[in-house]
Amino acid sequence: MTFSRFVALGDSFTEGVGDPDNTRPNGVRGWADRVAEVLKGDDFAYANLAIRGRKLLQIVAEQIDPAIAMQPDLVTIYAGANDVLRPRVDIDRLMQSYDHAIGRLTETGARVVMFTAYDPGDAPVFGALRGRFAIYNELVREVADRHGTTLVDFWRLGDYRDDRLWDVDRMHMSSAGHQRMAIAVLDTLGIEHDLRPLELTERPVLTGRDRRAANVEWVKAYAAPWVKRRLTGTSSGDNLSPRWPALAPVTAG
Repeated sequence: MTFSRFVALGDSFTEGVGDPDNTRPNGVRGWADRVAEVLKGDDFAYANLAIRGRKLLQIVAEQIDPAIAMQPDLVTIYAGANDVLRPRVDIDRLMQSYDHAIGRLTETGARVVMFTAYDPGDAPVFGALRGRFAIYNELVREVADRHGTTLVDFWRLGDYRDDRLWDVDRMHMSSAGHQRMAIAVLDTLGIEHDLRPLELTERPVLTGRDRRAANVEWVKAYAAPWVKRRLTGTSSGDNLSPRWPALAPVTAG
């Protein structure tokens, strides 16, 4: 299986947040870049329109038409997690828009890859929203089935129970997590590759006091600013542009 035009759509998950690389736009790499580096060839081009903080309706409004105009033969899209995290959300209404957008993408003849969201059941803060995410994921699976898309079931990837696959902000995948996701995408597509999981550092031995101190620091550094953005209607991606806004050859990797 070969692809010549790959377009990645979505939010921070697809933009690559948590996988730092100061040599790339927005200072991140991410699983989509890693997949593109495997797929690259003489006639291959890649675009990534994802921007951190984008909600589902924004992704549909801003990214679907430009993606279709590029006439891709492979599209990946992840949308909705930022909506589910809001205090109030009409998941059924959102998924109607998502269903229509996925239909437009599949009508182009492109191979479309969708994702469920991660299971937050073990998370001390986000675990309270596990039921919401389960409903969202089931509706994503229905949309995928309806349109015959390829589904990467993040919910069932047990590797991510290991906190070393998550960034220090506990919201985004680490470099090891993005590498693991690239492997999952390629495996689900049935594409041969030589990617391997990144070597993980040793787990630090923490006392109960250490863990409490780390949790307090996390709240100050990451959770509180995240809540403030939700209350003020701002986003970490407000002043950012897509990392790779137009199809171009892949040179890194």
